[in-house]
Amino acid sequence: MPRVSAAFFALGVACVLVGMVFGMWMGSTQDFSTAPAHAHLNLIGWATSALYGTFYALTRETLSPRLAWTQFAVSAIGILIMIPSLFLLLLNGNDPKFEPGVTVGSIFVFLGMALFAVSVFRELSRRR
Repeated sequence: MPRVSAAFFALGVACVLVGMVFGMWMGSTQDFSTAPAHAHLNLIGWATSALYGTFYALTRETLSPRLAWTQFAVSAIGILIMIPSLFLLLLNGNDPKFEPGVTVGSIFVFLGMALFAVSVFRELSRRR
């Protein structure tokens, strides 16, 4: 398995573990106001990162390490900015002071997916 695949899986596992604790906290307090942040953490952090890692493992011979690692960094930064900002936004009654973090983090997450799209289409168009 390429190191970048393992890095994506490590990021995903860290996110799902935090997401599980987050879910247990919501259940124990019966406060589900931050459920959208929990859902985004599990979907973007765990599921999407695991899919990225799987793709790079399957394309190990033809992947561009520089592109894959750039995508990892951009995606990880996005998750680390967006999810806590979204959590704080929701926890504080949509206080606008947390919106810039959600916006910036979302842009990074989007750019990470755009870089992934480059990897996917690069793989699709390569000669066989």
